[in-house]
Amino acid sequence: MEKTYSLIVAIVNNGYTDLVMEGARQGGAKGGTVLTARGTGNIDLEKFYGIPIQKDKEMVLIIVDNDVKDECLKNIYKTAGLETKGQGIAFTLPVDNIVGLSSDTENESVNE
Repeated sequence: MEKTYSLIVAIVNNGYTDLVMEGARQGGAKGGTVLTARGTGNIDLEKFYGIPIQKDKEMVLIIVDNDVKDECLKNIYKTAGLETKGQGIAFTLPVDNIVGLSSDTENESVNE
């Protein structure tokens, strides 16, 4: 049976990527990649929520096996979600093909 993967994208306030990775690892993720980002939040949203929206953001990209995707996403929200200092959001995207990940089995060829 062929493994299937998803990409988890988490966007958090600058300096809180450790919270994302803590939750992701609890769910079974092995690691991630951090990118610097900048938010373009709406002033009206800031007033609505009653909290300042930080412009400096970081994104964490994590490729996971679909077997652990839901658990990772749930844990990321617990550790770095909107109600934490990280004020993060996270979502997943399907991954069609992948090369370069080490696994217990030999790397299979990519669909041509």
